[in-house]
Amino acid sequence: MNAILIKLFATALTLSQVTTRPDAVRTQFDPAKDGGQVVAILRDGCAHMRKSFDIEDINLDELISTAMEDPSAVAGDNAPKILHGLNIAELNTSYKQFCKGENPANSPFEAAAVIAFYNNAVKDLPSAEALRDIKLPSASVILDAAGKPYSETFETHGRRLVVPIEGVPDLVQKAFVAAEDKRFYQHHGIDERGVIRAFVGNLASPGRPAGGSTITQQVVKNLSVGDDVTYERKIREMIVASRLERLQTKPQILGLYLNGIYLGRGAYGIEMAARSWFGKSVGALTLPEAALLAGLPKGPNYYSPDKYPERARERRAYVLSRMKEEGTITEAQMNAALASDLGIKPPDAARQDSGFYLVDHVARETRTFAGLETLTNASYTVRATVNAGLQSALEAALQEGLAAYERGTGRARYEGPELNLSEAIKRIEAAAPAPAPEPAAEPEPAPAPEMKKGAKTAKGADKAAAAKAPAKPTAQPAWQRALASTRPPLYDVRWPLAVVLQTGKNGTKVGLPDGRVASLEPGPARGKLQVYDAVRVRLREGKGSLRAELRVRPTVQGAAIVLENRTGKILAMSGGFSYPLSQLNRVTQAVRQPGSTLKPLTYLAALNAGLQPNTLVMDAAVTLPPIGGVGDSWSPKNYDGGGSGATTIRRGLEFSKNLVTARLLQGGIAAKAPESLQRVCDIALEAQLYAECERYYPFVLGAQPVRMIDLASFYAAIANEGARPSAYALEAVERDGKPLYRHPDKAPVRIGSADRVAFYQLKTMLQGVTKHGTAAALSGISAYVAGKTGTSENENDAWFAGFSNEITVVVWAGYDNADGVRRTLGRGQTGGHVSVPIARAIFQAAWANGVARTPLAPPSPEAKALIADLPIEPRSGQRVAGGGFIEHFRLKGGQVADTQYALVPRDTLYAMRPDAEDGDYANAEDGAEVAGDLFGNLPGGRLTTEDPFAQRRSAETDSGRTADPWGLRRDRREEPQAWPGRDRYGQVNPVPFGSPFDDEGDTRTRQRRRDPDYLFGDDPGY
Repeated sequence: MNAILIKLFATALTLSQVTTRPDAVRTQFDPAKDGGQVVAILRDGCAHMRKSFDIEDINLDELISTAMEDPSAVAGDNAPKILHGLNIAELNTSYKQFCKGENPANSPFEAAAVIAFYNNAVKDLPSAEALRDIKLPSASVILDAAGKPYSETFETHGRRLVVPIEGVPDLVQKAFVAAEDKRFYQHHGIDERGVIRAFVGNLASPGRPAGGSTITQQVVKNLSVGDDVTYERKIREMIVASRLERLQTKPQILGLYLNGIYLGRGAYGIEMAARSWFGKSVGALTLPEAALLAGLPKGPNYYSPDKYPERARERRAYVLSRMKEEGTITEAQMNAALASDLGIKPPDAARQDSGFYLVDHVARETRTFAGLETLTNASYTVRATVNAGLQSALEAALQEGLAAYERGTGRARYEGPELNLSEAIKRIEAAAPAPAPEPAAEPEPAPAPEMKKGAKTAKGADKAAAAKAPAKPTAQPAWQRALASTRPPLYDVRWPLAVVLQTGKNGTKVGLPDGRVASLEPGPARGKLQVYDAVRVRLREGKGSLRAELRVRPTVQGAAIVLENRTGKILAMSGGFSYPLSQLNRVTQAVRQPGSTLKPLTYLAALNAGLQPNTLVMDAAVTLPPIGGVGDSWSPKNYDGGGSGATTIRRGLEFSKNLVTARLLQGGIAAKAPESLQRVCDIALEAQLYAECERYYPFVLGAQPVRMIDLASFYAAIANEGARPSAYALEAVERDGKPLYRHPDKAPVRIGSADRVAFYQLKTMLQGVTKHGTAAALSGISAYVAGKTGTSENENDAWFAGFSNEITVVVWAGYDNADGVRRTLGRGQTGGHVSVPIARAIFQAAWANGVARTPLAPPSPEAKALIADLPIEPRSGQRVAGGGFIEHFRLKGGQVADTQYALVPRDTLYAMRPDAEDGDYANAEDGAEVAGDLFGNLPGGRLTTEDPFAQRRSAETDSGRTADPWGLRRDRREEPQAWPGRDRYGQVNPVPFGSPFDDEGDTRTRQRRRDPDYLFGDDPGY
């Protein structure tokens, strides 16, 4: 028996059962015993079908006879393709056997073969009950902090918002029924007449085949049996559709259909489609809008209003004509709708192009806090804390900063274009006539295959639509349409995508999405670009022709977060350079060594122990013995390898002195170094920086890896004088207007291991870091920002963590080391060099997006009562009568606790003066002159101003750094300074201050390691 004939008979067996005995459909037959019953079922089915043929006024006998004698008369040149080698004589004999009641001797029918195929096709048949109880995958809408739609989260083929059928206007329902299944309310799941029309139509007009599927069948295909183009699928579809009709009402089935179908622009279901195409809910759709959507299920790509607006108009005209035929609308309503514009909204309005890491984090928080298994099992409204404008700006700053690092270090490598548009441009140019300009492509999953159910266009309606349609817009160049319609692989990269139009000795030119053409500086891609390559560029607009610079995707990674200090709200966050490249959120899911950004812990412990910011510490070599006598001793070094002698702890933090930090463990916090380390660990644990503190000395220099989000919460606590907020991004969850979860209003938790005074003193010291310390690139905004740079060992990590009154910003840059290889950023690539410029751009973006810009706050009333503001000489920390730098001293018993010499006795300083034996200052009283000579100030008691570096920066203010937008310029002091670190003649001392000369007294200069972020010339003491 012919294989095609077996499949046709198995399908006919299914159709016969569901139309003649829907309550008793059998899914298994015995090949040896049930042959006679199968023949009876087929004959009953044929008799039923003939009645349907009679109703449709089709002469089936004549059609079969014509096909037998001359197949080309029915199917033309396509007969072999349609009939697939089927023997027409066998088909005719079979027709007579089952539809004419004859018993031909040469019947090709073999019941066993048909039963075997049928039994296999219905094996493991899906349950219709599952459809009755199905929960469609849904999209949840995420709102930003302003309450505006920001993002959606959904599964593949699940970008939908489920709406009850009662919420779909009657007009919209009737539009879909008229377009897809006019006998929907009469048939029982299978429309025999539709099957016949499709069969005859496919024979008479081969090409785009019609399927004859009902709305019920489409529901089953889309949600249950799949869309395979096979006889097996069709058999399963018909049986499940028939059963579904007995389990659910027509409105319920129509509701499943309207919520399940794909309608273009990545939208599934009528509600999501209404929002995506028209920016409104389904309840607000007009007649022409409803008709346009009702025309899309047949082929959402083929009839796409974005790509082929004229096709969409023709299809809409067909739907409107069908609605008029059914009496749903009047002729006047039809004509008015035909004359209306398509009225679609630009697709970009519904596209998310940023915040993917943050949205992922919100989804995780809904599981943790709201107890939702997934956001895609229903349509939720999720309120997030994200500031949409700041989020986009943060990503742009991070991406540009990482790329700037690689360009500046010569590490940028061009690995080829993001994509090439040659084929897309050829397809557009080959189209005749070219369709209207295409908008950007759909952001989410590729649409389901086009429906195969066809219907002839109503010619009269088509002509009316064409006559009243507005004139076509001027066609755009093919390259522009191709560029607009592409969905780039790195869809969240903020640099615009451009297409190369010209290369060669006459220069390189690129086309931009808005149609402009710019001259391109190809940089590392010189000689490697091809015409129609799509590349990323940064525009340089100004006088003259438009210019662009190539931007190459860096291999270095980075992350950034903006946290609201008082509440812990995450206003913006990016966990990597680009989400499509890596979904690892390095803000919340990775730990890295924080380097010096952890040093404030040690200084906080010292301040809380009673030391003052002007307390002197020796910036000199130190060795700490093993803890408990186990392990090795510890001898840290400064970044530049040397020391600067006695310095205040304020300056030790401002210039990130490792030796000063280590020496604070020697009596600065507790009597013994291990006890001091324990107190630092106690603060770290209470601040929830770590779940467990590793008690080894390098901990105080940031050797223990930390999560960025936890570091941000700690710095927000410093801004809050010790009140630590818990970072969060999920504000609330609702479903159908009913609240399911709301973030509790709770105040930040106070870190009790240090008091308000210590935290405020630390805050002012961190402001010194941004004013003239390792983050002096922020000096122009230091009135508003305090913070700390950090660089881990071998420059593997570059950090900046800082805060204003309102927000905390943390930035990290480095190479991923998941493969076990630790890759350095390169010598000199410190936090001040790599991360500070990014942080600066983020602070500026925050202020431009609604975050207040206010000078750093004075102490709270509680702290102010315990603080005295007194002038000091900034280098020595010596108190002076007037002028000078205003320091913030802790009061103890109403008096300033004088700890200036608590760690470095005054006698020791006198003994270490290079000119002590000459007696020049032997009789001097305690005061400015002595301090001045010891700490590099001018003779005669002249003191520095409040900002000893104001003159250096006066010609280079924040607003004046236009030539150096990333703030990478080095600052240098002009005058060499005296001791410490130099002899009285200004020569570099060959050994660290405080160390004895070698046996030979050799004072020859030596090469010294230099911190490239060292901003104060050749003065090793500053």
